[in-house]
Amino acid sequence: MPHSERSAGFVLFRQTDQGRVYLVLNYGRHWDYAKGHVEAGEDDLSAARRELLDETGIKDVRIVDGFRHEIHYKFKSRNKHLVQKTVVFFLAETPDATVTLSDEHVGFLYLPFELAVNRLTYESAKQMLKQADQWIRETRG
Repeated sequence: MPHSERSAGFVLFRQTDQGRVYLVLNYGRHWDYAKGHVEAGEDDLSAARRELLDETGIKDVRIVDGFRHEIHYKFKSRNKHLVQKTVVFFLAETPDATVTLSDEHVGFLYLPFELAVNRLTYESAKQMLKQADQWIRETRG
């Protein structure tokens, strides 16, 4: 029986003079979004906010209503146990260009959509960015 884990995070963007840019984080071996484990007694959105602050120093965010996307996958943990993982993502905008990285990361970039899609490592992350960008275009024009 696989062990279950739940995490939460954000697809985060900023509006700049050059257009919308998305935050992607370099974890050393892959590029992804700010995310982390949901702790006991914590809801998904609170966990996503906490992880964003811990990993980037960003706390000034405006949640984009209506966007919530879950991904599911399985992996073998370090001790070779099967883990069934669920990660829920929210979409948020920030005016904050300053990022203070945690020690989990080796870099970050704010990139326009196409460059961000190409930089992300995992296909599930790429697909989620496509959905998030489409959601913004459809709800904001």
